[in-house]
Parts: sequence; structure tokens; C-alpha cells
Amino acid sequence: MLTESQLKQLQKANYRMFGKNMHSAVKLCHWCKESIKTGEKRVCYKQKFYGIKSHRCLQMTPCLPICNLGCKYCWRDQSYFTRKWEGDIDKAEEIIEGSIEAQRALLTGLGGVEHDKRCLEEAKDPNQVAISLDGEPTMYPYISDLVNGYNKRGFTTFLVTNGNFPEVLTRFETLPTNLYLSLSSTSEKMFNQLQNLVSMGSWNNVQKTLELFNELKTTRVIRLTLIKGINMIEPEKYAELIKIANPDYIEAKAYMHIGASINRLEFEHMPTHDEVKEFAQKVADYSGYTISNEQKESRVVLLKK
Repeated sequence: MLTESQLKQLQKANYRMFGKNMHSAVKLCHWCKESIKTGEKRVCYKQKFYGIKSHRCLQMTPCLPICNLGCKYCWRDQSYFTRKWEGDIDKAEEIIEGSIEAQRALLTGLGGVEHDKRCLEEAKDPNQVAISLDGEPTMYPYISDLVNGYNKRGFTTFLVTNGNFPEVLTRFETLPTNLYLSLSSTSEKMFNQLQNLVSMGSWNNVQKTLELFNELKTTRVIRLTLIKGINMIEPEKYAELIKIANPDYIEAKAYMHIGASINRLEFEHMPTHDEVKEFAQKVADYSGYTISNEQKESRVVLLKK
């Protein structure tokens, strides 16, 4: 599925590939490393917002090269993306075991730098998984088994989806602790402009996911990826979509001009935290939500009912 050259490129980017069929990966998040180095003095906004421990969070994907979209704002290198599975697919339990082993292998590299010993030891026993590293996780055929397997091990599970496969969300045995819908458009025209649809997806599917969202019995989050000069317009239209989905939380987060996205967008497209907060307030006013938290360093604002 991935060539030797692509695998080497990903390894240079600090991805740890694993599994018999090499379609899964783990990567230490910036905030995981910061928490370990500083003894939780610098942590991810998800710790601040939802109470998870940044240094015990495992960031992974079960479908590294598989995604049906080519979002302009995505920091990932999309040159290796494919739109369909080829060859054999690893089962969920193999991926769970492999992800924990891969995380521990990556953590050995932190032992030689200044760090908090307690946090490093705790990090080797992760209890939170972010299924969001790369690809579209709901395209992995055993995603329900994967989430259920992590849940049974006592993990909190955060799953991020682009909303193009609503039928998958109805088939979970146990839902993720937090289910994220990534939303960056308010219309089909904007969706086609930003999402660069390649196959097997549509704005109509996103709308179906929004309608389904309200029925799912778990913590539901809509993440707005805000791009200055492109989609930071018409907050009332975001509010209309939010009212359909009725999420528990909304994260208004700045597009970050990093990674491969710098080849698709300009630095000027990255809003400041104040600009994000100002737009978030407008969305809040139209939707009936209120701003409850923020993290300036990550340029993210949390809204809740």
C-alpha cells in the first residue's frame, strides 16, 4: 500500500509504522512531549478542556494512507493518500497492541533529554487514544472493533471524522468517548472549494452526519477549522448547522500554517487567537452556545451550551 520510499519519508517525519500490512502508525504529539518534559506545566488544550492527560495520550491512525478527501488546510502530505484499500487489512486487536508497543518505542527517545520521570513512566502506560493522526478513520473496516477494544482496556477514545461516512457511525458497538466532526464549510460550494473531493464523499453526506449527530449517545464535538479570508464568514450559517447537530461542545480552531498545507495556503490565511475568538463569539451568539474556555497557544476556543 505504501512504497519503501514513502515509508522512509514517514519515518523521517517521526511516524512509527507498525502491523503486518503497515497501514497503521503512531506519532508522539507535540503536547505529549511537552507535558513529559515539563511535568504537566505545558499541556494540550484537550487536557484543559476535557481532563485527559496529555503525556498519556496515544496519537494514532489505523488507515494512514486512506482518505477520500484532499483538504487544503490539512498539514499532512497527501501524495501517498489512496482512496481504496489494497491487500490485507490488520484486525483491530493487532493494531491496539501494536500502537501501544510503537508508543513505548518512540518514548525511549525522550529518556536522553530533560524530562519529568513520573510523566515519562506514566506515558509508557497510555490511557487515552486520539484516532486522528492521518487518513479518515471511519474508512478502516474494523473501526468499531478498534474503538471498542480501546474502551475495554480503560482508554478514553477521541475519534475525529470528516463526516463523509455517516452509516459507519450507526454501527459502533460502543461509541468513542469524544466523537469529533471536523467542519470547515457551510455550503456545498465552500465544501468543494476547501475539501477537494476526490471520491466517495459529498456535502450531502456531511449533512446526514450532522442530522445523525444529535442521536449519538456520547460526548459530541464539532470542530470548526477557521481559515482567514476563506471560511470565516457568515457565522449564522455555521449556527444553522450546529443547531441540527446539537453537539455538546464546539471547538473553534485556527488553521495552522504548517506541514504540507504551506503548499496550498498562505501564511496570511492563519488567523490570530483574537480573530478566532471574535468569530467564535459570533457563532455563539447565533447558536445559543457560550464561550467556556480557550488556549491562546493553540489558537482554540471552546463553546458549550
